Amino acid sequence: MTNRRRSLILALVVAVLASLALALNGNTPAKAAGTLLSQGKTATSSSVENAGTPASAAVDGDAGTRWSSAAADPQWIQVDLGTASSISQITLNWEAAYAKAFQIQTSANGTDWTSIYSTTTATGGKQTLDVTGSGRYVRLTGTQRATAYGYSLWEFQVFGGSGSTGSECSKTNAALNKPVSASSTENAGTPASAAVDGDVGTRWSSAPGDPQWLRIDLGSRQSICGVQLSWEAAYAKAYQIQASTDGTDWTTLHSTTTGPGATELITLTGTGRYIRVYSTARATEYGISLWEFQVFTTGGGGVDPGGPTAPSDSALLSYNKPATASTYQNANSCVGCTPGKAFDHDPATRWATSDSNGWVDPGWISVDLGATAHITQVVLQWDPAYATAYQIQTSPDGTNWTSIYSTTTGKGFKETLNVDGNGRYVRMYGTARSNGYGYSLWGFDVYGTGGNPTPPPAAPPAPHNPPKLVWSDEFNGAAGTKPDSGKWTQDPGNGQNGELETYTNGDNTNMDGAGNLVIEARKEANGSYTSGRINTSNHFNFAYGHVEARIKVSGTQGLWPAFWMLGSNFNTGTPWPNSGEIDIMEHVGSVADSVYSTLHAPAYNGGNGYGAPYTLAGKDFASDFHVYAVDWDADHMTFSVDGNAFFTADKATVEATQGPWVYDHPFYIILNNAVGGDWPGSPDASTVFPQRMLIDYVRVSQ
Repeated sequence: MTNRRRSLILALVVAVLASLALALNGNTPAKAAGTLLSQGKTATSSSVENAGTPASAAVDGDAGTRWSSAAADPQWIQVDLGTASSISQITLNWEAAYAKAFQIQTSANGTDWTSIYSTTTATGGKQTLDVTGSGRYVRLTGTQRATAYGYSLWEFQVFGGSGSTGSECSKTNAALNKPVSASSTENAGTPASAAVDGDVGTRWSSAPGDPQWLRIDLGSRQSICGVQLSWEAAYAKAYQIQASTDGTDWTTLHSTTTGPGATELITLTGTGRYIRVYSTARATEYGISLWEFQVFTTGGGGVDPGGPTAPSDSALLSYNKPATASTYQNANSCVGCTPGKAFDHDPATRWATSDSNGWVDPGWISVDLGATAHITQVVLQWDPAYATAYQIQTSPDGTNWTSIYSTTTGKGFKETLNVDGNGRYVRMYGTARSNGYGYSLWGFDVYGTGGNPTPPPAAPPAPHNPPKLVWSDEFNGAAGTKPDSGKWTQDPGNGQNGELETYTNGDNTNMDGAGNLVIEARKEANGSYTSGRINTSNHFNFAYGHVEARIKVSGTQGLWPAFWMLGSNFNTGTPWPNSGEIDIMEHVGSVADSVYSTLHAPAYNGGNGYGAPYTLAGKDFASDFHVYAVDWDADHMTFSVDGNAFFTADKATVEATQGPWVYDHPFYIILNNAVGGDWPGSPDASTVFPQRMLIDYVRVSQ
């Protein structure tokens, strides 16, 4: 919502893997607190209430199924992790029938038990317990019920490190372009292969009928830790994810009867060469249809869109080192695009050849590493002005050059090149431009050993898993009071993007006394429009985490409520869109049944922002509260509405298809209720004023 032109048509994309580092509704693979070890593993219990509440339901990853015991004390449920593991965290999601007193115990053999946690004052709900222990078996033993019923758990999750692998779940899609088969296809234009081709515009669809399945051959037996299903509108309501070593005998790793469609990120655990989605109930009268079926393993596999990784002993050698180039631009659309901008580790700045004499061949840029180095990898992040033909060259003196890489089929965007060469100087020497412009690089990173490297700035710390609440506002003030000035700054003045309102200094932002902040857009007696805009810039700036708000948006033609974040460096002189913008939720009154999540950066912004809509056909988002959220870390952002993940921006995919990822630094939160603008258009005769945007809470967890 900063200065840029909006378009109603946003770029529709397929989400690739969300980094398996944040917990999203219990369905995103774990990382920071350790690997989720228990899901899909063998579970047993002292008793069950009935056949519909087995022990396995507490470790199936389905928040709609549960284990419940007989109504007596004591009772227990245990899970076999399959191998001796270190245990660092337990998450219990209790049904109403919870344990007031219980222990968490571990065992190496399932017979001799050690207590690693004990309480007599539990309160139920969702409990996250930091523990220290080890064992192959983990059990919860309840010794005092809180109700007259038994014990009941929606989910019993065990996190830690496996003694057998210690591997984390890869972000690489192991299913990409692998052999695939299906129970049926709707027609020749929707083959099974379209669900694993990495193309967001192609899909597999089945014939109408139940059951239906899609099967992938991974090529070898692998440890499977997650899948992502990107459904077309014809999705499966009830289905299983199954694995097999031989393609004949199948083991269920995940099962649900309440599939939400859209994009589903699912943590699971199993092994197999073959994996399939097996649908037993369609959500529509049509067949089932997948844009993409992605599979993630602890061993990698497939083709990483970010390219190969540098050898483990290599370091970034080029950060802030002296740079020279054939020419550079310092005018028009690229002021200050000097050679050093390609080596400053800032993805929002770039080098470009001069627009007056540099749009010619050859063109080059060189870096002095400070001392002789062994070069093992070069990473180029191109602007659209890229080289189709170029060499990577090294030199001991900056004069005599040796080519260590050459291509005539450069593709632009991000290119990761494994090379082998020696020298103090490294340069990109372009001999054929991709278009009528020159050459331009957002980043030119050189990795290897030796040289005289300067360490780059440290990355922000990863969020905890599960994340812990670090900041919130529940808006519980008395009616008529203003938002907490220790948390929010009023942001008065004129709107951007062609907006018509004037933001007041608090006149339009008030508590309603019922637990909500109201941002009211009004048409004043003189015909002008006023509204409110507040932000956390002077109080709370942060990088990474789970950010959510429960909001009832305003509606009607010409209204534009938003919940979004702007890079904190915007306030210290970095212009938009270099600062980066994360739109968690935007709504335009003329499209009542949709909200939008979008990213904006120098290479993709405004109407070309990278994002997607979330639509509830026939519904009006302004009629009720909804929870809007993003899970954000160094590798991805996953956006959700009411817990339904519908769009994931994966860093590697963004860099390979859109341009630089500019979100690894602090941001601040903004809430506003705009009137008019380039995207929603102006109010008309159908518009009703005043329009109230209600915010129940805003919460940030890390």
